[in-house]
Amino acid sequence: MGASSVIYNSCQIRDAHKITIGENSSIGDQCVLDGRSGLTIGNSVNLSTGAWIWTAQHDPNDPNFGGVGAPVVIEDYAWVSSRTTILPGVTIGRGAVVAAGAVVTQSVAPFEIVGGVPAKKIGDRNRNLSYELGSCVAFW
Repeated sequence: MGASSVIYNSCQIRDAHKITIGENSSIGDQCVLDGRSGLTIGNSVNLSTGAWIWTAQHDPNDPNFGGVGAPVVIEDYAWVSSRTTILPGVTIGRGAVVAAGAVVTQSVAPFEIVGGVPAKKIGDRNRNLSYELGSCVAFW
């Protein structure tokens, strides 16, 4: 875990040794970080309360209900809002925003804003980001 990053209370972490967290990132209360297939979280990333990131799941078409997995990458300056779910194999691009309650089944382009179930593009974010979450989390 990088300098000035923080993980708040009551997070569930699976296979922590397969999770990398960059600098100045904030992981909110009640998040799920699933490292079973690899999870990379960049610098100045904000995961709000209740963000669930899954890197493994059951295959609904497998007659034996077997598991499948793929790594998840959350790039620098991404903001994953409250009560979201990110599924295996997804990359959240640099500066992208996932709106509250969204279920992300496909990768999100840099600086794109997505929302809904399943998540779809609803806007674009300012590209001139330079903040460090360690200095702005105090806002709360």
